[in-house]
Amino acid sequence: MRAFAHLLDRLSLTASRNAKLTLTRDFLRETPDPDRGWALAALTGSLTFKSAKAAAIRAAVEARMDPALFAWSYDYVGDLAETVALVWPARPGANRPPELSEVVEALRTAGRVEAQSLIEGWLDALDADGRWALLKLVTGGLRVGLSSRLAKQALADLGRVPLAEIEEVWHALAPPYGDLFAWLEGRAARPTADAPGRFRPVMLAQALDEAIDLPKLDPADYAAEWKWDGIRVQAVSERGERRLYTRTGEVISAAFPDVVAALTFDGVIDGELVILRDGAIAPFGDLQQRLNRKTADAKLMAKFPAGIRAYDLLLDSETDLRALPFAARRERLEAVIAAHGSDRLDLSPIQPFADWDDLARLRAAPPPGDPRAAEGLMLKRWDSAYLAGRPKGPWFKWKRDPRRVDAVLLYAQRGHGKRSSFYSDFTFGVWRTDIGGHPTLTPVGKSYFGFTDAELKQLDTFVRENTTERFGPVRAVRADLDFGLVLEVAFEGLQRSTRHKSGLAMRFPRISRIRWDKPAREADTLDTLERMLAAMGG
Repeated sequence: MRAFAHLLDRLSLTASRNAKLTLTRDFLRETPDPDRGWALAALTGSLTFKSAKAAAIRAAVEARMDPALFAWSYDYVGDLAETVALVWPARPGANRPPELSEVVEALRTAGRVEAQSLIEGWLDALDADGRWALLKLVTGGLRVGLSSRLAKQALADLGRVPLAEIEEVWHALAPPYGDLFAWLEGRAARPTADAPGRFRPVMLAQALDEAIDLPKLDPADYAAEWKWDGIRVQAVSERGERRLYTRTGEVISAAFPDVVAALTFDGVIDGELVILRDGAIAPFGDLQQRLNRKTADAKLMAKFPAGIRAYDLLLDSETDLRALPFAARRERLEAVIAAHGSDRLDLSPIQPFADWDDLARLRAAPPPGDPRAAEGLMLKRWDSAYLAGRPKGPWFKWKRDPRRVDAVLLYAQRGHGKRSSFYSDFTFGVWRTDIGGHPTLTPVGKSYFGFTDAELKQLDTFVRENTTERFGPVRAVRADLDFGLVLEVAFEGLQRSTRHKSGLAMRFPRISRIRWDKPAREADTLDTLERMLAAMGG
């Protein structure tokens, strides 16, 4: 447990992506099985304990100290694990500090009462750092700025294999990953990826630069379709297993049982999760009513009926299609959708065009019947294979609205009046390259509206759980390439400004939606804003 606590402590205090990668890789190399496997499961969100509840931990500490004092401490610190770790009455020598594998294996089989007793005994035996790591582990909220993808990259570095190979087999494995480590260390063959219902690494598009990219491309080489305004998902129905994944491999089946029930085909579809009413896509705000939920009741599903607009077919029955050209995959996708016949699954239509000017006119107009449903267009080479990652050239995204950017939350401050108890004033930034060639975030605006009361509570929780520094009433929020909250910011205009570090100021910025699904590294850049300003004549 001591080594795991030390890792979490160093990760939480390290902002550098490369430093986090090195720390994690070295921990995985130096820590024996099965502790490193359980640690990996915790770092990637693959480890949960149903018998360990935050409310029980709070009740336990309130039994050992004045509840009002604890409440004040918790309000000031804003993090349950950190607060309890600091205020828990020490009992040196009460018990032997546990090993990580001992904690995991005991809690996996313990009932709620037994788990409560075990946790309290371990808290007595551990120091403050150990208590903090234990509570982060059992409550499932590590929040040390290490994404699941970066943890997998550390694995790839450990074994000197491409990240795509880790992602290909990941969902076919189970903690504590003994077979995975044996392969990466050359002691065994690569584990099989042949597990029904597994996730396939997704293919992503590059942003299109009209001035640079279009003159180099032949319109005849590309198919065009609308870039629908939902979230990218992978729908899997394979050998009796049905699952719905986000593009990063997170399972969201429980929140969309109506969609999962409609996956009656045999294969894997890449598409956009949206709210579908009579074949038309509802505004993204309707979809937000169902995102980030653990379950969905009948009333919610009836009010916000979810479905998938299909883009691509990765698996047809048991045939892997990813190496085929897009044209061939598209033909088979059309056949699957036609045979399916469900209002929960439809096809993203190909948009015909003669040349780039013709496509530009199409991009400027909203899709018929769905005026708010598309952000722009997608361009896909007819001969492109489905490749993991973001290869240069095969796919492009050409957004229609030039006055929306994806920014990363940097700072937050409490509001006023009825919002005085919530962090509701948000400063956000975009990526720029510093003198050393490293990407850094620079503030470009501040907003305190555009979100609902329910979203405000979610934002407030995120700020409290991911605070890195305090500057009087302002909290700095963890934000780096591998961790951060992306906000889609809408604004009326841009202008030069000497008051802002970025050199730009937004006119009437507002948070148009919260991109829980989007990695921070994929937020927009300062160059994007500069091009927008130039297009506006600035």
